Amino acid sequence: MNTMKPDISLSEQIPVTEPERQYYYIEKAKKYVKNLEAQIGHQPTFCVVTFGCQMNARDSEKLVGILRKIGYAEEEKEENADFVIYNTCTVRENANMRVYGRLGQLNRVKKKRPHMMIGLCGCMMQEPEVVEKLKKSYRFVDLIFGTHNIYKFAELITTRFESDRMVIDIWKDTDKIVEDLPSERKFHFKSGVNIMFGCNNFCSYCIVPYVRGRERSRDPKAIVREIERLVADGVVEIMLLGQNVNSYGKNLDEPMSFAELLQEIEKIEGLERIRFMTSHPKDLSDELIEVMKNSKKICKHLHLPVQSGSTEILKKMNRRYTKEQYLDLVERIKTAIPDISLTTDIIVGFPGETEEDFEDTMDIVKKVRYDSAFTFIYSKRTGTPAAVMENQVPDDVVHERFDRLLAEVQKISAEVCSVHEGKTVSVLVESVNDHDDTLVTGRMSNNLLVHFPGEADLIGKIVEVHLDECKGFYYLGTQA
Repeated sequence: MNTMKPDISLSEQIPVTEPERQYYYIEKAKKYVKNLEAQIGHQPTFCVVTFGCQMNARDSEKLVGILRKIGYAEEEKEENADFVIYNTCTVRENANMRVYGRLGQLNRVKKKRPHMMIGLCGCMMQEPEVVEKLKKSYRFVDLIFGTHNIYKFAELITTRFESDRMVIDIWKDTDKIVEDLPSERKFHFKSGVNIMFGCNNFCSYCIVPYVRGRERSRDPKAIVREIERLVADGVVEIMLLGQNVNSYGKNLDEPMSFAELLQEIEKIEGLERIRFMTSHPKDLSDELIEVMKNSKKICKHLHLPVQSGSTEILKKMNRRYTKEQYLDLVERIKTAIPDISLTTDIIVGFPGETEEDFEDTMDIVKKVRYDSAFTFIYSKRTGTPAAVMENQVPDDVVHERFDRLLAEVQKISAEVCSVHEGKTVSVLVESVNDHDDTLVTGRMSNNLLVHFPGEADLIGKIVEVHLDECKGFYYLGTQA
């Protein structure tokens, strides 16, 4: 790529501390982007494509914030953008194949527009074999970095402009957390907020600890400061994010529990709603249950992944709780917070799962009565202990069990969700309805969706809505 390099020397010395160093590179990158604009005859555009979880979605907001800051404008279609970046997920191996497929399509576009840049980041980039494959077979990619150094994005872009070669910057792990960098929110009224990074649990089916690194918690003062700024900018609901929020604070110089953090966040004036995910059952404390019970802002929804109802399978999964311990926890939660909405994740067909094991899962679904459940067929993930376990369950058996589970989950969910019919509840309006523009769509505290007549000016507001009719997994209502 011919960047027609301008004189972009900055008079001051490069800062060595963060985030000052990144703001230096933001200013430097601006000059390269301005030069590119003169070269191609229009403001350069970008397209960030996000795969995977809400942690990735939050990381993408940081990428967008930096790209806007250095002078790029957003473009929805990848093939029309001057800079395409894929923020990748690697929880399942087919996610990797999707990325390779889309890269092949972009290569054809880039041959026609050589100034185009392509970047790859996220969990998939933390796998050494992926990076080797990209270096060998996808030489047209410009920028490769992982999950630990997203904060260096402006610096890496600058390096790419200056080097005219593929830039690779992968860290195996880090304890570094850099605060106060640009971020561009997708919604003006709600936002995700990272409270910690990484995971120490090493569930036997999961690749996350290997690609996200060890647990490290953000300083509580930095979290509160970020939320205060968001609220001042119009945010009324925040989602606290971590691979296991219940273990927040253990590695801080002055340890603080997740429950204590929630109490500090609750004090922020103007903040209406607090959500969080994900909660690992083994770490959910009585202290947290008590805080949720007494809170006026924490939403009445808890995502509590069970994964299996079989104690034997849970042991193989390295989940570190039993069926009985999980059910006891649910009982304590429901006793303290009777109107709580519980949702979960369930894996069917884990290696060695017998019919008896599966019936234990069905039993736990019937006893807990989840509002909804994300159900997954076990998928081998290379690099995890479960991938090499013996007694992999035959596909036909797995699919038959999955269908039985899904039918039971859906039947119970419809029954559980319908109990709110006739009530008047607070709803945060999130959008104009996708299928009927005379309706708006909002979310109750318990995370259920409600569609009711309204205009776009209601978006971002919390309104009272009468729940007229349950339609299984959502409600039709009217503004009270």
